[in-house]
Amino acid sequence: MSQYRMENREKCRRERRGRRCETADVNDKLVRNFRDLNHTIRALYEGKGSQRRTLILLLEQGPMTQRALTDLMGVQPGSASEVIGKLETAGLVERQQSREDRRTADIWLTESGRLAAQEAAAQRKARHQEMFSALSPEEKEALLALLEKLSEDWKGRYRRKERGMKKPCGNI
Repeated sequence: MSQYRMENREKCRRERRGRRCETADVNDKLVRNFRDLNHTIRALYEGKGSQRRTLILLLEQGPMTQRALTDLMGVQPGSASEVIGKLETAGLVERQQSREDRRTADIWLTESGRLAAQEAAAQRKARHQEMFSALSPEEKEALLALLEKLSEDWKGRYRRKERGMKKPCGNI
């Protein structure tokens, strides 16, 4: 998404938020902020099946089977195979049929893939630093503690309910 579209989208959100927030309670405001933050993070972040993320995973985890990489990426095997094929064509990864499990392939970074992965990881780290630059180190620690507390509570509270649901809720 272009920078102009992101800025224009954010401007529209702020205008809508100003009108809606006049009557919203603190819980509504929290949910809206989480939703807005989610949209921003998704716009800034590489997708779960992206080439850059695949390179970073291989850099961090080392060589692995295509099945293990697919599981780490959280995508369908066909999607992972497509991404790996593109990286292989670009000379960034190599793959070979696994000796232990003939149904899958071993994948590893080439030297140029390692360099590309290091650059992608450095860009990700810089982006993460920029994303939280408005907060002091103490505020970051406090926010992290609160988010971890919520996350732990929500795992038990809502993931149980999700298992019984046929499809996710539309509006929270």
